[in-house]
Amino acid sequence: MSVDPSAASIGDYELKLNSYDIGVDIELADAIRRIRFEHPEVRCVVLSSAIEGTFCAGANIRMLASANHSHKVNFCKFTNETRLEMEEASSRSGLRFLAAINGACSGGGYELAMACDHLLLLDDSASAVSLPELPLLGVLPGTGGLTRLTDKRHVRRDRADLFATRAEGVRGAEALDWGIVDELASATGFDEAVTARALALAETSDRDPAARPVLLPQLEASLDDDIRKYRNVTAEINRDNRSVNVTVESASDPAWPLRTALELDDLICHLRFNEPSMATLVIRTRGTVEDVLAHDEMLTDPTTHAEREVSLLWARVLSRLDLTARSVMAAVEPGSCFAGILAELSLAADRTYMLEGVFEDDHDPAPPAEILLTRVNAGSMPMANAITRLQSRLWGDDAGQKAALAAIGRPLRAADAARLGLVSVTPDDLDWHDELRLAVEERASFSPDALTGMEANHRFCGPETMATKIFGRLSAWQNWIFTRPGASGPEGALRRYGTGTRADFPPERT
Repeated sequence: MSVDPSAASIGDYELKLNSYDIGVDIELADAIRRIRFEHPEVRCVVLSSAIEGTFCAGANIRMLASANHSHKVNFCKFTNETRLEMEEASSRSGLRFLAAINGACSGGGYELAMACDHLLLLDDSASAVSLPELPLLGVLPGTGGLTRLTDKRHVRRDRADLFATRAEGVRGAEALDWGIVDELASATGFDEAVTARALALAETSDRDPAARPVLLPQLEASLDDDIRKYRNVTAEINRDNRSVNVTVESASDPAWPLRTALELDDLICHLRFNEPSMATLVIRTRGTVEDVLAHDEMLTDPTTHAEREVSLLWARVLSRLDLTARSVMAAVEPGSCFAGILAELSLAADRTYMLEGVFEDDHDPAPPAEILLTRVNAGSMPMANAITRLQSRLWGDDAGQKAALAAIGRPLRAADAARLGLVSVTPDDLDWHDELRLAVEERASFSPDALTGMEANHRFCGPETMATKIFGRLSAWQNWIFTRPGASGPEGALRRYGTGTRADFPPERT
């Protein structure tokens, strides 16, 4: 890592000491994704710094101080999704990560290191690890630092308390004893230790060095007013009711699963960062069920490097949709192809509307709308809480889950889909357009903050995982703390940082 100090993405600040902003994050996410797809011969990734004495100073403070609230929260969310992808790449793709900490490692820099399988720290007087956000900035380690410290690294809570309130951090033997790092190496033996550990980690990988690389396609999105069109995904923004109509088209082309997942991922990130006032996504599909099913076996039971990575990519993209602060509605109409992997989009929706019958005024009506579940929906695409969207939809209803699984492979029209709990409302032709319009208009009239809280609660029923804890705390605690005067006010820590003047923290604890 060697960040260009003058390459700020969204303002006038210097990216000193390998600090990062969204531009650096995007590069890191792209690098990890390309290593996964395009370099199957790589079994271990070593994260280190090209700047002497500094590993990574974490998120750039000037950027955080000047960015609007929406960008701060979405920046933290995107950063942590990349951390989670590193952990998922290790657990499910056999790609190991080694943090070779060769200098000061603070805040988000240590959070990046914690996403690795093994942390090797240079044992000298300058190399320390720290989470200084609380004492210095009046915020929290916003990309999962506190959660990983206890839930992943199993650092004792009293030591975690000491560590997270000690701005200077810990180094050497103390860091090793507390479990903050996994290994120490002297300056003279550091390179040798990194090589030995990387080779040892690589030996635990099941990646096939002889596999054919999968070159990631360049995405092409045309923009026409408020229409963003990719090859297989189209998004049409309606600013009057603050909604986005998203249409996913099927194809039998073997490249369809990869390209479509990348297009959806790009669109979700675009909407998060660049269209924060859009309240609702209305998702439709177009095409044939047969085209979707042509990819079903590959996504369910991947057997090659390419198939495994594409299947895991779809799981991550769907999870990014789950974690996006937008209301999601699915519209199942004649001509839809909500089957298999695309049925996951309807299961991810906060509400699913399905037309009963056909559009009577259509001169050449398509057959009535259907939903088709396959084995993809039975476990291949887990949510952040490690259960399927089908389980989440029918949580606590064991008989309902069993009945839905028994319907796998059977086309379901509106009445059957409603009986199985797979759809929310089944209007007929006369009521269809009004039902959807009123639902979207109603969503736009509600408090966006209250909707975000409600949807995060409803979407993630059932068990907690490290990921749901991280995102729940990010959405609630960190979101709230970012707006408090002690952090972002005129005398707040983010604005006072580096000025030589202490922040003014309001004394009330609430």
